[in-house]
Amino acid sequence: MLLNYKSFGEGQPLIILHGLFGSLDNWVTLGKKFGEDFKVFLVDQRNHGQSFHDDLFSYEEMAEDLCQLMGSLGIQKSHIIGHSMGGKTAMEFARQHPEKLDKLVIADIGPKFYPVHHTEILKAFYSVPINQLTSRKEADDILAKSITDFGIRQFLLKNLSREGSGFKWKMNLDIIAKNIEEVGKALNQNAIIDRETLFLRGGNSDYILNDDFNLIHSVFPNSKVDTIDGAGHWLHAENPSDFYKKVIEFLS
Repeated sequence: MLLNYKSFGEGQPLIILHGLFGSLDNWVTLGKKFGEDFKVFLVDQRNHGQSFHDDLFSYEEMAEDLCQLMGSLGIQKSHIIGHSMGGKTAMEFARQHPEKLDKLVIADIGPKFYPVHHTEILKAFYSVPINQLTSRKEADDILAKSITDFGIRQFLLKNLSREGSGFKWKMNLDIIAKNIEEVGKALNQNAIIDRETLFLRGGNSDYILNDDFNLIHSVFPNSKVDTIDGAGHWLHAENPSDFYKKVIEFLS
């Protein structure tokens, strides 16, 4: 099965991978902007967005999904941008298939292990009676009891879609919840990935700390770390202008 995708523009291929609970829809505005210089492919990863659902959910499988999609599209080599979970997929892809990668941009995630920290969001999802839901507002009101940030709720509610007279989650919630520890899994620490790599971190995010630099540079010896001041984990959404500028400068 092939991943769902959208494409924009012409030129050298640039693949963009979203994060956990996200979808390609999160990247359409920036994707079109990057499409002024590249042939952009926005991808829904397995168990997310409009892509297929599968009981297997690990970075090894997600990297192989990407390899199969590139093969079907006739893409021999591509730049890749990956945010959070998508960044981990991109790292694993770079480990498995370095010959298919040009330059790599990793947005606010490192190659280290991350403890499970999505428990509250999963509880919030499961608090929504999806089979009895009557409106999007009802879902928002329920999520608001545990998730006070309006922007995060709107991001999560992009997973809600109409099905007949009711609603369903686009993502494969049960499989994601069952395999949530996989999301924080470290990249193989014996890996050495020599492709040019830019790690972009949010200045207000704690996903990439100064203490992580040694590990990053040992696994990615041809890498640099840059910071987008004033942005948190969703740096591409909070400061798309600086994100775009730094990525274009690196890829040019």
